[in-house]
Amino acid sequence: MKNFIEEKIFDYTISKSSKEPKILNELSRETNLKILNPRMLSGHFQGRILSLMSKIIRPKSVLEIGTYTGYSTICFSEGIDSDGVIHTIDNNEQLLTIQNKYFKKAGITKNVIQYTGDAIEIINKLDFEFDLVFIDADKENYNLYFDLIIDKVKSGGIIIADNILWSGKILDKVKDDDYATKSIINFNNKINNDKRVETVILPIRDGLSFIRKI
Repeated sequence: MKNFIEEKIFDYTISKSSKEPKILNELSRETNLKILNPRMLSGHFQGRILSLMSKIIRPKSVLEIGTYTGYSTICFSEGIDSDGVIHTIDNNEQLLTIQNKYFKKAGITKNVIQYTGDAIEIINKLDFEFDLVFIDADKENYNLYFDLIIDKVKSGGIIIADNILWSGKILDKVKDDDYATKSIINFNNKINNDKRVETVILPIRDGLSFIRKI
């Protein structure tokens, strides 16, 4: 995963930003020690951005497409309304143990509803309106996820999409079989031309797109 910010500037930025909470530091360490593909974790700096966005919005209903070990879920929980709910989807049943361990430690079990299985099928069955949506799952389906959730997002609600710069591959000549990169490029173009939303991409970690429904 490419860092688009010069290393010394990035290190300074982290040093002058809010510290990573202890529980998230523990989760990060355990993920790196025990779980495959730990780079999928949101991590300290991105996590603080997700947390701050949640605190600004104070959402009552959050949808997270892609839970992994629950790092970003806990970040979003820091800002949700006291009676708020995070609906979080992942297709890897084996991750439930570590998710549940840290959701319990964070005291947010009552605020989290976990779904395991195919995100497309699950989203189709969710009859809720969301203040905040986080898309961080299989890149090939980003466009479909957006289509499925846009009418479920409240006016003024925020969609955040991760990995939007895709290690810079969005600027390279794309191979015919590189469906993930093609999907990300199509997604960025789609959002930029959709009159229902306004968006800005931040070159943080692998790129975050902040999309506001008008």
